[in-house]
Order: sequence, then structure tokens, then C-alpha cells
Amino acid sequence: MYKPVANKILVDVLVKSGLIDTDDAAGYVQSAKQEHKNLNSYLIRHGILTDREIVEALSKELNVPILDLKEKEIPQTVIDRVPVKFASFYKFMPVSIDDNVLTLAISSPLDVRMEDDIRVHLGLEPNEVLALRSDINEALKKYYGLASDTIDRILTKDPNKRKSDGNQETWVEDIEKKSEDPSVAKLVNQIILEAYQKRATDIHIEPYRDKMRLRYRIDGILMDANLPPEARHFLLPMVSRIKIMSNLSITEKRLPQDGSTVVRTKDQDLDLRISTMPALRGESMVIRILPTKSMRNRLEDLGLNEQNARKFRELIQASHGIIFVTGPTGSGKTTTLYACLHELNRDDQKIITIEDPIEYEMEGITQIQISPKLNFSFAEGLRSILRHDPDIIMVGEVRDLDTAEIAIRTALTGHLVFSTLHTNDAASGISRLIDMGVEPYLVASSVEAFVAQRLVRLICLHCKEEDTKVPDTVRKEMAHSLGISPEQVKVFQGHGCEVCNKTGYYGRTAIYEILQMDESIRAMLTAKPSTEHVKQTAMKHGMATLRQNGWQCVAAGITTVSEILYITSKDNF
Repeated sequence: MYKPVANKILVDVLVKSGLIDTDDAAGYVQSAKQEHKNLNSYLIRHGILTDREIVEALSKELNVPILDLKEKEIPQTVIDRVPVKFASFYKFMPVSIDDNVLTLAISSPLDVRMEDDIRVHLGLEPNEVLALRSDINEALKKYYGLASDTIDRILTKDPNKRKSDGNQETWVEDIEKKSEDPSVAKLVNQIILEAYQKRATDIHIEPYRDKMRLRYRIDGILMDANLPPEARHFLLPMVSRIKIMSNLSITEKRLPQDGSTVVRTKDQDLDLRISTMPALRGESMVIRILPTKSMRNRLEDLGLNEQNARKFRELIQASHGIIFVTGPTGSGKTTTLYACLHELNRDDQKIITIEDPIEYEMEGITQIQISPKLNFSFAEGLRSILRHDPDIIMVGEVRDLDTAEIAIRTALTGHLVFSTLHTNDAASGISRLIDMGVEPYLVASSVEAFVAQRLVRLICLHCKEEDTKVPDTVRKEMAHSLGISPEQVKVFQGHGCEVCNKTGYYGRTAIYEILQMDESIRAMLTAKPSTEHVKQTAMKHGMATLRQNGWQCVAAGITTVSEILYITSKDNF
């Protein structure tokens, strides 16, 4: 939207403030006009000035106060009074209504047409305050709902959409591509982009009676995305749109389907894994977001402390044997394996992986995708891999006896093998393999280590504060684990802020439990020992448990007591 009058005011202010030169101003205005942007948006988009610099200059020269929208609670009556089409079109946020005066937050000068529209269509007199452009955009999403302007424009363009659903079958590659045409494709792109910007790993689309629910999984926790109630009219076309993007059948709604696609943002490509499931009121859909550039390649980036990092490096430098990474689904096992492979990826090594699915592409490594539909399983893939002369092999997951035996025998023939198991801790890995039917002597002679891991949320650095309400029993357990007195225990928490979405957490890291198969543990296996016995023996030989590593993270101010109590179980030894 090009606004010549508003642009002229902004130019005068910025020149007078010394933020831009008079000679450059005309060029900026012309370029903004060519891009159909106002000058404010152009300057910020191209990194010439920051949002805050512009707002502070306007406030000083025009004598207009600045409002922090993050700290302002806006009444629902104000939101109901001002239609989303007004607020989103003119890029302002209504703040309050007092005696027929509408106070609204803006990031650039108002033009005359905007003021007149407010008076004519809303019957209110505008009163402006200044706010950061980014804060206005976030407030629009918070109070009106995600993509509310797009939904409103679709309904305005075609009122029949309120009563019926349609399909939109155009595939869009760039989800940040600006489009003025309201469509289901744009709505889907906005949802995916919003999820990525909020650091979500999954998008959950769930149908209910007269309602659609959208949730994001952020730092391992599901959080509701604020969608307008009208979004329920677009559930079917949204699901169809995503199916088309991922080459799934839009006519099949009775059976689960799995697919994938790649979309592009300004920063990087996003690999999307789509899964659909028939539910009572329609199809439920989950979209896994895998950013191609965010993979943690170094062991130090995984959260390993100095002692565990040293143990890990010793393990992966072995010439043969098998290393199992254990943990529940979503605990970061595959990321750990990729970090190991990245460290071992050299020109003199042949590395082959067999996965389901391939989560990240790695240059210099041969990656194989299994296909159950073609009867190409982990076991079949492993048999073929051995004919390709590998030095190092990664098996995505050991699920059955056939795969386990082939992987173990491969390790016994001079190969280094990495794989994963679903167990609660490292010691349970031994029981899991024996329960599958693997002979104890094979486990003893082939396995080098079991590495259990969990993901814990990191305390938000913007709202970090000391936690003084830790129960005495927890404080004593933590002190005993760390070898200090209870009075020396000092822990922290996040009280919640806008940066962390009021959760007190921002990001995640891993905690580990490394059980190395030494001679004492190998000798025990012939008697098929209990998990508790194995764990107790390993602890006597220096193994730090998940709980102990967790308390170390708490003491370092990385995570909270509640996270460790929730993620790990107490060591009863």
C-alpha cells in the first residue's frame, strides 16, 4: 500500500532526525512506490533502519507517545467494535474506545483517507499512539486470530464459503511469497509459516463438531494456535490442499495416509512430513516440520557435558561394534545419531544409513529409505548394504529379531553400527534385545554401549529468576546427587514473558545416560540379569544416570526442577 502523504511526513521526520539523508530520501520513496510498499515497510525490509529507530523518531518529532503493546491488555469489546478488515488493511491495532474516541496503535503516520474511513465506517474519532510494527502484527494475531484477515477476505469474496467447502489445488513452493489474493492456499501457507516462526516441530489439525482445532508443538509441549471460529469452514479445503502438496489422495478419507513435501521460506527450505488419520468428525492431520539448516552437527551442541562428550567420542571412534541410542519417540535419538555420523564423515569412510523416514540429507553419506509397501524392510536393506562395502552403518531403528540379529552380526564382522531402541533407560536396552530373542552372548560380544537420552526444556533467559519454592525433599535429593549441602542448592525458573509465550521456557537440550559394556556387565549377561541389577552395577562403575545429569543441568541454571522430576524417574539405589 503506497501512501504519498504519510510517506512525505515520514521523510520529513527521518531527515530532520538525521536518520536518512535528503539525497537518499527521494530514491527510497521511489523504490517503495515500485514495490507497492509504504516507506516504513521498505526501510525495515531492506535493513536501512530498524522498527524502533523509526518509531522513536516519529514520537520525538510529532510528540506522539509510544505504547508497549506486549504489556497492554486490550478489552474484547474493542476487538468486537473494530472489524479485522480495517485493522489489517490499515496496519493498526485498536487499543481502547472512550467517549467515541478510538485510540489506535500505528507504526507510521496516518493518511487522511484512513482517518476518514474510521470516522465514516466506524463512527469513531481516531487518536493515535505509536507502537513497533512487529508488535502490531503480533497483537493482530493474538486478538483477532491467526490468518484472520485472510479468512475474512475469503468469506467476503465468496460468502457461500460460510456454508460450503471447496478444494484449492494449486501447489505453492514459497510460503513467504506475498499474495494479495485471499485463498485457501494462502491460509495454509500462513499457518505453516507461523508455526515455523514460533519454532514449532509439529502442526496438529483436529476436527470436532462445529469446530476446528489448530495446535503447535513447541519445545515438546502442545499449544493452541488462536484461529478465528470461521476457520472451521475451511477444514476440508485445507486438508485437501495439504494432501495435494504432499502427493496424497484427496478422495481417500477412510484410511491413514503418509506423505511429504518441501516448502520454502526466506531463510531455508522446510521438509514437511504429513500424516492423516480418519477421526469421528473428519480427518485429523499432523505435519512434522524439519528445517534443513537447523540440524545440530556437533556433539557439543547436543547438550553433552564434558565427561559424557569424552565418553561419546571414545565410543564412536571404535573400529567395530554396535552403539544403541535409546529413548521414547521424540527424544532426539535420530539427531544424536546424525551428529555422530557428521563427526565420522570423512573421505576415507564409507557410511550408509537405512532409515524410515530419512529426516535430514547429509552430503557424503549414502542414505536409503525403506519401503514396507515393496517389502523392503530394515532387515532386507541391511543384507544389501553389506554388499556395498561400508565402514559405518546406521540403522534407523531395531524393531524385530530379524533386524537385531543382522545388525549385531554385522557389528561382529568388523563394522561400526549405530541404531536406536525404544526403552526407558540405558540398562533396559539389554532386556529389550534379549526379550526380542537375541542370544545374551551375542549382546555381550557385539554391543559397545547403550546411550539413553531425554529432551528437557531450557529456561527462558529473558525471564529467568531464582526459584525459592523447591520442596525440602527435592532439595535434599539434588544435594545428595551433586555432593553438596542442601543450603548450597540454588535453582532457577522462568516466570513467563512474551519471548517464551508465557511458558518460562525457550528451546530444548538433551540429558544423557551412557552405559558402557565393560567386562563385569558382559559377564552378567549369561544369567539374564534384571534391569535394576545391570543399572546398579553400571552406577558402581561410574555411570551417571539421567536423573543425575538432570540435576547437573538444574544446578547450572539450564533447566528447572519440575522438568527433571517430570522427565526422569528417581534412582532407587
